[in-house]
Amino acid sequence: MTEHLFELSEHTDTTVFYGVNNTNIQLLKNLHPNLRLMARGHVVKISGSEEEANRLVDNLQKLERFCLDNNQLTEENIVELVKGNMPDEIKFENLILHGVNGKSIMARSKNQQKLVKDFETNDLLFAIGPAGSGKTYTAIALAVRSLKNREIRKIILSRPAVEAGEKLGFLPGDMKEKIDPYLQPLYDALQDMITPLKLKEYLENNTIQIAPLAFMRGRTLSDAVIILDEAQNTSTMQIKMFLTRMGLNAKMIVTGDITQIDLPYAQKSGLIDALEILKNVKGIAKVEFDVNDIVRHKLVQRIVEAYAAPRPHTGRESKSPQNSAKTE
Repeated sequence: MTEHLFELSEHTDTTVFYGVNNTNIQLLKNLHPNLRLMARGHVVKISGSEEEANRLVDNLQKLERFCLDNNQLTEENIVELVKGNMPDEIKFENLILHGVNGKSIMARSKNQQKLVKDFETNDLLFAIGPAGSGKTYTAIALAVRSLKNREIRKIILSRPAVEAGEKLGFLPGDMKEKIDPYLQPLYDALQDMITPLKLKEYLENNTIQIAPLAFMRGRTLSDAVIILDEAQNTSTMQIKMFLTRMGLNAKMIVTGDITQIDLPYAQKSGLIDALEILKNVKGIAKVEFDVNDIVRHKLVQRIVEAYAAPRPHTGRESKSPQNSAKTE
């Protein structure tokens, strides 16, 4: 009798791999009645004949790869593999990764696809465009894919803590509770791509860090994908500070909508400044999303178009060009 310890990757979601209430492990036990299996944490302990144990280890490696690629592992997948038929990897055109329950996260529009392509060849990307065009969602999907493929060690997501046209006043709670309302859209995207337990683990061990822009000062961010969302609400000094945090083996994606600037009228958007200053710098890509990229409710595209359409002059428009097309 021999004993093998099969160790899962840190990025393998054990909830998915083992199945709810360890149903996948129980199925493997039933399919290998001459082996003893015990799963704990990221380790599967196998006891039995060396030949059969080695065969199961080979199958577990293939199953884990399938689980990582597709973010799901069903009993049907396992049965097929044990029969010697490796389940076909689920592939779709313009697929970025598989999210929770195997949900396909794809680059749907031409500019989402351009963002995916430019991500491969540039270390700094600006994704600019209207609400609902998938800028942030696509950026986070690219970051999660890089993490799962072990191309980086962490994901850092940031936003300026600027209120959208209304005063929220004093927010109760500790620091995390105070800033979470500003960062909720980032959590929403992550929850589509990573199961709750795995996301909690990533957040607790700082594999995924979510913080307001002010917390970036003084840091050097290496081995990471760093995303700055809502960058239209940064000052010139803030965005310069953020961009100069880039360390080795790092990629940055800056997203924003210059028609929805919530800064005081007298203050210029740092995003607009950065786009002008950096327009001829090599290694930087700019992807301009438009209304045709909007993937929310069909009315969102019509709303954006209506606000962008020329209107009769009433004499009450803002004198600030950067806020002249501001929408809520």
